[in-house]
Amino acid sequence: MRTIALAITTLLVGLPLLTGAQGRSPAVAAVVEELVAANRILAAQGILPGYGHVSVRHPENPDRYFLSRSLAPELVTAEDVVELDLDSVAVGSAAPRLYLERFIHGEIYKIRPDVNAVVHNHTPTVISFGIGSTALRPVFHQAAFFLDGVPVWDYRDFGTADGALVDTPARGAGLAAALEDRPAVLMRNHGVAVVGATLPMVVGRSITLETNAEIQSQALARGDEIVYLEQDEESPGSSFDRAWDLWLRQLEPTQHD
Repeated sequence: MRTIALAITTLLVGLPLLTGAQGRSPAVAAVVEELVAANRILAAQGILPGYGHVSVRHPENPDRYFLSRSLAPELVTAEDVVELDLDSVAVGSAAPRLYLERFIHGEIYKIRPDVNAVVHNHTPTVISFGIGSTALRPVFHQAAFFLDGVPVWDYRDFGTADGALVDTPARGAGLAAALEDRPAVLMRNHGVAVVGATLPMVVGRSITLETNAEIQSQALARGDEIVYLEQDEESPGSSFDRAWDLWLRQLEPTQHD
């Protein structure tokens, strides 16, 4: 019996940790709850209306990150959150169905140690600046975080047979390279990837980017000569902590049971 028990113990030690909600440390549990809130806020704000995703780096292991299983963001709960390594492989033996474009997140985390949160969305006005020749530029003060511009990643560099999705590590690495040290990168005929140091920051940047695109589009449609934001140097901009508190409060009446 002692031999059998020892063998079982040895086997269990070699198994990966569970990816579910059970067994999470207080720090990880707090980050996961914040990630759930980020999903709900972005859905409520129209940034992730059924599609798109948001992730956060593991607070105790920078070589891991958390992302929901493949699910509409508004429906995400803590039990839906999966731990992945930077190759975007689920940690654990019972991985659920994952987002096809999870490689956006893992490949960005690999080369950007300053990034702790990533959003991928398909907001329509931002998409419009990834299909034409007009550059997306900041037009109001809250958009100062992308004063130096937003690069465009072109899926056609990888061929068109598989469309515009970032559904392979190679495409994810290409997108991360195009991002460089910027706060966002447009994705030709597709959407955008936005990064930040915190979840409140990346949520706020995602909302602000779409707002800026809407304002800029309105001015362009009028035929205006636009006065773009001028500042001596780019600023990281707001942490969005104050707005985050409001967005959390606005979720309360619609929280799912």
